[in-house]
Amino acid sequence: MDEHEWLAERFEEHRAHLRSVAYRMLGSVTEADDAVQDTWLRFSRAGVDDVENLRGWMTTIVARVCMNMLRSRKARPEDPMGVHLPDPVVSPDGDIGPEQAALLADSVSLALIVVLDTLTPAERLAFVLHDMFDLPFDEIAPMVSRSSAATRQLASRARRRVKDVGAPVPDPDLRAQRGVVDAFFAAARGGDFDALIELLDPEIVMRTSAGAARPDDSVVVHGAAAVARRAMMFAQPAAVLRPALVNGAAGVVVVVGGRPVSVMGFTVTNGSIAAIDSFSDPERLGRLDPAFLDA
Repeated sequence: MDEHEWLAERFEEHRAHLRSVAYRMLGSVTEADDAVQDTWLRFSRAGVDDVENLRGWMTTIVARVCMNMLRSRKARPEDPMGVHLPDPVVSPDGDIGPEQAALLADSVSLALIVVLDTLTPAERLAFVLHDMFDLPFDEIAPMVSRSSAATRQLASRARRRVKDVGAPVPDPDLRAQRGVVDAFFAAARGGDFDALIELLDPEIVMRTSAGAARPDDSVVVHGAAAVARRAMMFAQPAAVLRPALVNGAAGVVVVVGGRPVSVMGFTVTNGSIAAIDSFSDPERLGRLDPAFLDA
């Protein structure tokens, strides 16, 4: 085995971990894959004779790549409307593959990724690497060009931000989540406003991302009454609801005429729906598993 083949094998051993780091850093599956590919190019060209911890070194590389991507990221089409949703990880109900399981390790909900998107690049890197992947601050500090103490403060600010915003944590019982989601659609289709209110957390947030082609349809709705009214408006009798897992939590792919029109992820906390994230932009819908379109 030559050196290139040996490096390729070592990299593949850690690809899932690197992709998981990149997804938390970037909130985008496609950008995470790009970051991992860039990491491989850098890793394969560098000498590793003096590297004792290959996993740690590769983590450092991918984190720096992600930092550069965050810093150079241009304003998104949704930003003028104040709406941007991270990429969901969508899989058939009850069927998370090994790659998706690695990507979603530690229950990374969409609600949490939304909060991470509000952090500065340096805060996000410090929080993700320390709080999610247990890297010591001494190793993180050079990546953000700060002292270890200053890096600790970055992570502390990020932690407070996550706590203050209060990203809801999904209930662990997926079957119970599914029951609440099914009841939500039954109430919406039946026009039962009171039943919807009973299912929704009073402080619920519903975020809808329609993409660059329809920026006016990208909205954020707050409160149970407003979300219930909107749910009754968009309930379509002709729509087929395909159960799905959205970042490991109960969700649906909405199909009309054999074509997916939206993905809806639900955060069910303490038996109530605390957040709904809806995606209807064609680019993300085009990446769905074809299994959702089977008759």
